[in-house]
Amino acid sequence: MEVVEVWSDIVRWLDEYAPVTAASLRVPDPALDVARLVEEFALTLPADLMAWWECCDGTDDDVLADVLPPFYTPYGARRSLEAWRCHRRSWAERDEPNGFGRAGSEATGFHPAWVPIAGDGFADELVVDLRPGPSAGCVLEWEQETSQTARPEWADVSAMLSDVRRALVEGTSAGHSHPTVTEDGRLDWQVC
Repeated sequence: MEVVEVWSDIVRWLDEYAPVTAASLRVPDPALDVARLVEEFALTLPADLMAWWECCDGTDDDVLADVLPPFYTPYGARRSLEAWRCHRRSWAERDEPNGFGRAGSEATGFHPAWVPIAGDGFADELVVDLRPGPSAGCVLEWEQETSQTARPEWADVSAMLSDVRRALVEGTSAGHSHPTVTEDGRLDWQVC
């Protein structure tokens, strides 16, 4: 399945079962030139990430919508770039990150080849790892408190969205979390 189709299935499921979460998601402004916006990354972004940003603009800055397990709110391209800039400024004041290994390998600091795609509202983020290597494009969970990543959560954005779609539609787990819906209509992921 294509990214746009998988994302559309996720949004349809949210509309029906978790309408508060669905209502918090923004559709990108058609005038927004995502390709131009992301030039600052100075990285070749994966096609699946670009396709997702063409149909998902995350949420408003003050809104949390745990669409991605275990508790992550998706970012649109603009918010991703803002988060990336913030990390770069922060790490410019410290030693360089210890993460110049291959994509998918553990690292500390915040590597400039990590593109934030979702956040938990506190400081932890899901990032696409664009360091070189066969795992380039994988999705890592970056923990701000420890300032490190562990193994990849998903092989790429397509796999992440497909896993979420499957979990919602089939009622199974995605990663280490199981989807539930709160009484007030919000998607919530319970860690298994």
